[in-house]
Amino acid sequence: MSEWVQELLREDLRGRHAYGAPQLDVPVRLNTNENSYALPDEVVRAVSRAITGEIADLNRYPDRDAVKLRADLAAYCGHGLTAEQLWAANGSNEVQQQLFQAYAGPGRTVLGFGPAYSMHPLLAVGTATTWVDGRRDGDFGLTAEHAVAQVRAHRPALTLLCSPNNPTGTALDFAVIEAVLAESTGLVVVDEAYAEFRRPGTPSALELLDRHPRLVVSRTMSKAFAFAGARVGYLAAHPAVIEGVQLVRLPYHLSSLTQAAARAALAHADVLLGTVEAIKTQRDRIVAELRTDGWTVADSDANFVLFGRFDDQKSAWQTLLDQGVLVRDVGLPGWLRVTAGTEDETSAFLAAMKELRA
Repeated sequence: MSEWVQELLREDLRGRHAYGAPQLDVPVRLNTNENSYALPDEVVRAVSRAITGEIADLNRYPDRDAVKLRADLAAYCGHGLTAEQLWAANGSNEVQQQLFQAYAGPGRTVLGFGPAYSMHPLLAVGTATTWVDGRRDGDFGLTAEHAVAQVRAHRPALTLLCSPNNPTGTALDFAVIEAVLAESTGLVVVDEAYAEFRRPGTPSALELLDRHPRLVVSRTMSKAFAFAGARVGYLAAHPAVIEGVQLVRLPYHLSSLTQAAARAALAHADVLLGTVEAIKTQRDRIVAELRTDGWTVADSDANFVLFGRFDDQKSAWQTLLDQGVLVRDVGLPGWLRVTAGTEDETSAFLAAMKELRA
């Protein structure tokens, strides 16, 4: 960035880099936790019809509050939720940014537990919020005792809990979430971007909403719904929390086309979620085969796997790339992350890992 631009930037933004992952044209791309399966033909047709139905009225603004979409999201989430308890935006990133804008900001603190989603500290920077990393333990775990101690020490306006966590893939015990809720005087946000990929018996924080008005659960349609290009995320919370978010949302932030496409996708949720079990099978295959080959692998309830330990993960990343397989270097020394893709993509990755070990 040019020096004169650096001088014009806010001081706390100088020297920083924009969020992003490499977008390289290689045979096997497994670095951004996308769903590797294309939309089924019947969903493509349904989305096309829905979008076509909106085109003639593009001279009009969209439904500012996306009421019908929120009702559809509530029906999908279940647990007795209503449209008043759902809010949607351009990906879960915007949903979370709106929470920062409304409930954090100058003079307030947000608490997270890293390694976790790398966008969260950037949201804090963008909203002039103090960021505190409460840290996880050496095995990427988080105990209720440690989490409560951090809440007690920092009294955050927002506490962010990722379950399943990115980049580790690990889900949180309910005891951790409930302990944080009991101690916190601010909002507690459980980021469930990968919720649909949970292993059997792993509950969702949606089950706690009716008992905890300060709980917020954020999700996305990018992963399990294979809808990353549409940019639709949402949160579930007490209606009063959503009223606060509406104070900071941009006018007409979700286009008519986005709302129509998302509603068509939700109407075909059973078809779209049909790939989830296939992805989970490949995830579990990656975990099992890497462990058999002597690698250290974190347990995963997501559509990706964190694996290591490398003496130099940057060199390992490049070696895999040279074989046409793109994975993610998330900045954890000794570790890389791979998305669970199709069976063929997984086979290519595992073959490349055997070459790396040889």
